[in-house]
Amino acid sequence: MSEKQQAVFSIEKLYVKDLSVEVPNAPRIFLEREAPQVDVQLHTQGNPISEGVFEVVLTVTITAKLKDKTMFLVEAAQAGIFHIRNVAKEEIEPILGIACPNILFPYAREVVSDVVSRAGFPPVILNPVNFEALYQHRRQQSQPSAETTH
Repeated sequence: MSEKQQAVFSIEKLYVKDLSVEVPNAPRIFLEREAPQVDVQLHTQGNPISEGVFEVVLTVTITAKLKDKTMFLVEAAQAGIFHIRNVAKEEIEPILGIACPNILFPYAREVVSDVVSRAGFPPVILNPVNFEALYQHRRQQSQPSAETTH
């Protein structure tokens, strides 16, 4: 059989895998009027579930601090189950690290905005993310350096 089979990429399920919100200095923190310093961290992970089926988890961690006090801490893990078949093995990793997080990000953005509002704060709207650049950066970081500096 010399015909190449059609590549398959489909979404089986999108879901919130984990969600936590902490407001450790409530209620006094609500009396503060200054804008907090907001730190956003992103992490992606893709794992095979079975042949051609993968779970990808995009974890967003948001920490808002005012001086040395934490206003709120949100961690949201938005996940998806994806069917990926008839794709070259070397193409699987970029799909899991770029395409899948691009699909998950709008859902994670909505969850974060909603939960921050429900915690009593103005919503945090996450800026768009270039997952391809993040993926390339991670690959470069994990490559052993050819040059050694002393």
